[in-house]
Amino acid sequence: MSTNLEILPTLAFAIVMVCWFVFGGIFLFRKKPAQVPDRSRDPRSRVGFILQVLAYAIVWGWRREAFTPVFSGNRAVAVAACLGAVLTAIGSVWIIMTAIKTLGKEWSITARLVEGHQLATSGPYAFVRHPIYTGMLGMLLATGLAVSYWQAIIAALGVLIVGAMIRIRSEERLLSAAFGSKFDDYSRRVPRLIPGIF
Repeated sequence: MSTNLEILPTLAFAIVMVCWFVFGGIFLFRKKPAQVPDRSRDPRSRVGFILQVLAYAIVWGWRREAFTPVFSGNRAVAVAACLGAVLTAIGSVWIIMTAIKTLGKEWSITARLVEGHQLATSGPYAFVRHPIYTGMLGMLLATGLAVSYWQAIIAALGVLIVGAMIRIRSEERLLSAAFGSKFDDYSRRVPRLIPGIF
């Protein structure tokens, strides 16, 4: 393995870690909007949140030797995995940041509607209905490529998607009840999680 290839996993790890700090900072240090009373809330979405956290625990807990490529047998695949991790982490943080900014006072960990709730259809919401979960999916994939084994990545993706689907169903029940045909039209036009696919 050449020196150039040996540094790529280290560089990918470093960039993914920086993205994790930004990812956490988005939620912890965002400007808090004025408190708005809840109109309705679905606490069942917490189960989905717990599964999403578990998915991250899988990729962080089942780690390969530090600073090694996820696929070491093929140079091109190893390079692609490192570059994929970096680009996915950066893109995911950008998606999450713009989605939270678009939502403003309407963002919450649990599924809820607030007084005066507006249906978000602009920014990243023009491409997917749940861009924060798209970004979370990307951060999981990037983290897995940077620190974990491919088997852990597959297991974690399965758990994360189940968790995301639980949360999506909770949120969409509330949105459908609140916005009726406007939400139904939006959901027919815009995919849930991955542009053009799902």
